[in-house]
Amino acid sequence: MSDAAASRGDDPGASPTGSPSPERTPATRRAADGHVDLQDAGSMRALAHPLRLRILGLLRLEGPHSVGMLVEATGAASGSISYHLGTLAKHGFVVPAPERERDGRERWWKSAHQITVLHAEDYLGDPERREAAEAMRRTVLESYHRELLDALDAELSLEPEWVAASDSSDGAAHLTVDEMRELTADLDAVHEKWWARGRERRPGTRTVRWITHVFPRSES
Repeated sequence: MSDAAASRGDDPGASPTGSPSPERTPATRRAADGHVDLQDAGSMRALAHPLRLRILGLLRLEGPHSVGMLVEATGAASGSISYHLGTLAKHGFVVPAPERERDGRERWWKSAHQITVLHAEDYLGDPERREAAEAMRRTVLESYHRELLDALDAELSLEPEWVAASDSSDGAAHLTVDEMRELTADLDAVHEKWWARGRERRPGTRTVRWITHVFPRSES
């Protein structure tokens, strides 16, 4: 399971509301390519909150934000934004961005990683981590649902060519587990191609989202 990707950030701050260095963060294991591999229940529970997910997604996709910018983007109160940033920072997901502060009156934040990775199979025998991972995954799925409905509501404001270029599809096939792995790898390659091309804003672009799931269909 992976989250939306965007800007790369790394600041080993150690204040109560800042982020500890990668080496000091037991909750996560940071990879050289900007992925964070969730390892403990606390970090999973930190992401089992819709506003925290939205804040993290904004920082990854749009780059560093001040608290005021996050208030404007989410509609949440300043105190709530600061609290949730503190929780994300405690678990190493976001770090301060002092290089963006001009007058020192408002703190800026940036994401510490590009992508969040969760290997659900690692926690099947660990009740605490399995419960935390399930709570986080349900929150993520609910955020996808809201995002798709928001996109549907916004279609009337789009130019016809953008609506025509959009797509919604599903499929099913009888596959072995090895073929299922191959399908997942194929889709990952497509994601990587277009994410690499569209990492930076360019004239004529919009933020385009894609959401994929590959899973064995329930027999019940």
